[in-house]
Amino acid sequence: MKKLTKILSAVALAAATVFSVSCSSNSGRTLYLYNWTYYTPDEVIEAFEKEFDCKVKLDNYSTCDEMYAKLRAGAKGYDVVIPSNDFVSIMIKQGMLRELDQSKMTNLDKINPVIQKKMDFDPDMKYSIPYALSATGIMVNKTLVNWDYPRDYSIFSDQRFSKVGATMMDDMREVLGCALLQLGYDMNSVDDRELAEAYELVSKQWKPNLTKFDAEGFGKSFAAGNFALCQGYPEIVFGEVDESRWDETIDFFIPEEGGPASLDCMVILKDAPHYELANEFINFIHRPEMYAKFIDAFGYPCVVNTEAPQFVTKKSMYNAEQAYTCTLKQDLGNNLDKYSDIWQKIRFTD
Repeated sequence: MKKLTKILSAVALAAATVFSVSCSSNSGRTLYLYNWTYYTPDEVIEAFEKEFDCKVKLDNYSTCDEMYAKLRAGAKGYDVVIPSNDFVSIMIKQGMLRELDQSKMTNLDKINPVIQKKMDFDPDMKYSIPYALSATGIMVNKTLVNWDYPRDYSIFSDQRFSKVGATMMDDMREVLGCALLQLGYDMNSVDDRELAEAYELVSKQWKPNLTKFDAEGFGKSFAAGNFALCQGYPEIVFGEVDESRWDETIDFFIPEEGGPASLDCMVILKDAPHYELANEFINFIHRPEMYAKFIDAFGYPCVVNTEAPQFVTKKSMYNAEQAYTCTLKQDLGNNLDKYSDIWQKIRFTD
């Protein structure tokens, strides 16, 4: 969910202490939630507080690294956290999470089996329940491009885009992952030969056509007409273009090979002080009518909860089916250094 935080540039970093979202109850029961900035609709929080006669106190983080570092440094008192899948894997291995009370999870049948199948880090959902899938794709500004182009990653080898502006993410996992997919390899590969081929593809065929690598300003640049081709998070671009112009301006697609994705999940910390209330909250989120409010607030396609679409009232940024081919970025452990070394060469020596 690092994407949404970048849309809202005025958002401050997470406060050092928990702050109150609502004070609707005097029962004394409180749920302490640690979540991405602007990732929890107030309407849903207020409905939970009213039904369960409690308060929800929310603290925000802008990256999983920030959240993880704070918890490892000894921060206490949080109940529910919503990390991305690679950090869920790390936190399970390090004993930071408590198993969910499955008797409380009455909405598990609403979880899309296609999404659950991707949860190799927690296949039985013992520790985590999916919150949202966010995918990376390709966007072409149709008002600036008057030629046919391939709808796969070879589009970045098209030299015509060098004249109208093109960008890819300033993110080694995103770019190298797409190169591996284009070459027919696993997006999470740590094979030295395959990574060497990905390096050659990016540095020799893609980079010469790019204006820059950009993980922050590409949405505004796309909307302003400075980039005709972007690889990145769709919500960044769609958020900068008026909804009435989406269809005429943006051609968004995820290649058949798939693309990088993150699955944010709800988990309960090992030392959560309000375990029962935390389980109720996680289950409450997946009531179809409640999950639909989350979808309406952020414009994601509804791919996690299969019964919520009937309650969704707003247009999504792209079709849900496009996200199904995406591959979750896995925790690579010490092999991450391989990516870092290659990325340094691409970014600063070629």
